[in-house]
Amino acid sequence: MNAKNSLLFISLLLTRLADQILLFIVPLIVFRMSGSVAWSGVSFFVESLPRYAAFPVCGVLCDRIPPVRLIHVSQILRALLCIAGAGGFLLFGGIGWVIGMSAGAGILTTQGFMAREAMLPQYFHQDEYRKILSYTQIADQLGTVIGPLAAGALLIVWSWQIIVAAAAAIFVLSDIMFSQWRKRCGDKEVLANRADGVFKPYLVATQHIVRIPGLLELIVLASGVNLVVGVTLATSAAMFSGVYAQSTSAYAWLQMGGAVATVVVLTFVAHVRLRAWVSGFVSYFLIVLGGLLMAWITHPLIYVAGFVLVTGFDKMFSVFIRSTRQRLIPPKDFGKTVGLIALLNNITQPLAGLFVGLFAGRLGAAMIIFILTCCMAGIGVCLAALQLKRPAWIANAE
Repeated sequence: MNAKNSLLFISLLLTRLADQILLFIVPLIVFRMSGSVAWSGVSFFVESLPRYAAFPVCGVLCDRIPPVRLIHVSQILRALLCIAGAGGFLLFGGIGWVIGMSAGAGILTTQGFMAREAMLPQYFHQDEYRKILSYTQIADQLGTVIGPLAAGALLIVWSWQIIVAAAAAIFVLSDIMFSQWRKRCGDKEVLANRADGVFKPYLVATQHIVRIPGLLELIVLASGVNLVVGVTLATSAAMFSGVYAQSTSAYAWLQMGGAVATVVVLTFVAHVRLRAWVSGFVSYFLIVLGGLLMAWITHPLIYVAGFVLVTGFDKMFSVFIRSTRQRLIPPKDFGKTVGLIALLNNITQPLAGLFVGLFAGRLGAAMIIFILTCCMAGIGVCLAALQLKRPAWIANAE
């Protein structure tokens, strides 16, 4: 990676670091205040649903407004929201400030992610694009490694409000690094469809999903993966801190283990050229295995192994999904189409949290994890059976 693109890498790393600090603190605070796995699931649903519901709108904005401008706005507004959330809690109290801050930051994270998705094809092409996708995922995971460790250590000596203020400062620093990268790259943006009506972009996106071979299958596969990812995110703090009675620092190490595994996997993906269907199949299978291990309540190390498989290979599957759909979707409609696809892909994450909130009290968290993992496995088996009866578009993907 050259020096210019290193600025982009650092900016993405800092953004993920600040995001991960927020994602680490919120479920931990909720569980400590409520002592309930069900409430952890409900809070995950409330904070994650807005960020996924925002995908279609954010995708349309990326076709109408320069993505670099949207990235800048999302960084600054997240910083301001962190200050507002921490300040509101200090002045008025109430856990709603915590969840509201997380939900608002999630929507802005969605905007930043969608803008990044729309921007990268404008600056990188073909093999360089695939490689930069892996590097952006590595930046995300390095932030995920450092974030929980930093937040867990700082919680020992600082209040969570001070840590949130530190996250705001990191967002601002990330924006500065991104601005420097942008200046060195120059203007390469091409915008289209500025005059589209309110509903036409969504109609165009829906038509692409229905008519382009392979897109609908990608959505269904990703939805299955996100069932297991969602239940993992919704229950990990409660499972590790509650069921296994582990400390906050141990939970931070758990998060770090998953992130380190992801960095290793993505480094492999960035440097070893695999057929798309191979990386997709391997990552899907290992995520199912990870979910089954997490549901097998025997020993903390068994849970750690399952957690590492799910979090580590989720991003490998994401590279497969993103590189394949980038090849299939027309560039002029990329933002609006990916926005709708991302909503359909990820809506199962908050639904998994809601499922935990509704049924964990009666069935137990382990049974919820097992049921949703079986749903993911069933989706994969059904699509594999369909591929045997018609031309295998996945097998032909490069």
